[in-house]
Amino acid sequence: MKNVVFIIIAFSLIFLSAFSPVPGDEQDPMARPYEPRLNERQPPEQVLKTIGIKPGMVIGEVGAGSGRYTVEIASRIGPSGKLYANDIQPDVLAYLKLRCKGRGFNNVEIILGDVTKTNLPAGALDMVIMVNVVHCLEKPVELLKDISGSLKPGGLIAIVEGNLDKAPDAAGEWYSRSKLLKIYKDAGYVLVREETFLPKDNIYILGKK
Repeated sequence: MKNVVFIIIAFSLIFLSAFSPVPGDEQDPMARPYEPRLNERQPPEQVLKTIGIKPGMVIGEVGAGSGRYTVEIASRIGPSGKLYANDIQPDVLAYLKLRCKGRGFNNVEIILGDVTKTNLPAGALDMVIMVNVVHCLEKPVELLKDISGSLKPGGLIAIVEGNLDKAPDAAGEWYSRSKLLKIYKDAGYVLVREETFLPKDNIYILGKK
């Protein structure tokens, strides 16, 4: 009888371990309904590979929102990396904190900022990522200037933004490429690399002048 009980317990443990959540691998019950549509437009796997996200990196995400890209970045940098997820809305950040906890991510720190300051740690970041954020900013030049102090020497900003030149029907919401480039220049950055393979968006990799 003891042997039978032992076998049953062992089998149960094996069964449960096979279905235990691994950070980044399980379905996310806190994903917002609109995320599949946006992920089709800006596939995280493709975008983050193009940007150059690797395990162990220290990343700042400005305008993290409810975490559509946060959970993807956290999964890719792994436990040896660190992600500082910034937004200006406390309620949204509370939601994001619960979402990251539910996914088992211990490498994400939530940061509350304001319209001109990110409050990201000084001189600590390999890269700052902004997805669908610049056109929403009240003071984009000032905020981008503030980010500069959080980058390590040689650190970069990666911006994924809708391109009005590709989607004229988004007039009044998105910016043209020329307007975005002027914002980046006025904030003190140079365009290091630009990727245009997304149907409606461009990816801008910026460095400090």
